[in-house]
Amino acid sequence: MLQPAVNNKDHIQGSLSSPVILVEYGDFQCPHCRAAHPHVKMLIKHFGDKIGFVFRHFPLSEIHPMALGAALTAEAADNKGKFWEMYDAIFDQQELLEEGLPGLQLIIRSVGLNPGETEKEWTDKGITAKVNDDFESGILSGVNGTPSFFINGTKYNGAYDFSSMEKAIQKI
Repeated sequence: MLQPAVNNKDHIQGSLSSPVILVEYGDFQCPHCRAAHPHVKMLIKHFGDKIGFVFRHFPLSEIHPMALGAALTAEAADNKGKFWEMYDAIFDQQELLEEGLPGLQLIIRSVGLNPGETEKEWTDKGITAKVNDDFESGILSGVNGTPSFFINGTKYNGAYDFSSMEKAIQKI
């Protein structure tokens, strides 16, 4: 089960009162999360106001050295009202993370933010707490890899393609 339940501290596309809430624990540098990204976007479009989508950070820094920096960047972008724009930009340009910080700076610029200002925000206690809280909630929820999905609080263990996830959501 998802712990804690979805709440107003989460990043959500759609509404918390939607009949279906899809939660993803993701790592911005994970190739599997990138592969799932277009399927999630199709699910959101397909179900419209019947689905709310929540993204929680689960950076696997030991294997993805830029995952934490990308998560902190997304949170810094949230302070400018650009979380979802940064979320899409990071996944859409994920290969730039292989270049390290210079690649992440290109992504930051692509959404119209200043890399230097954004990086300074990485040490903000609210930003680091959000990423750490998401990660800890993943551990409490039984997440052991990314992407990990929950549908209405229950862990989804199927494939993360559109068809498989659509069928699981339709059963709700």
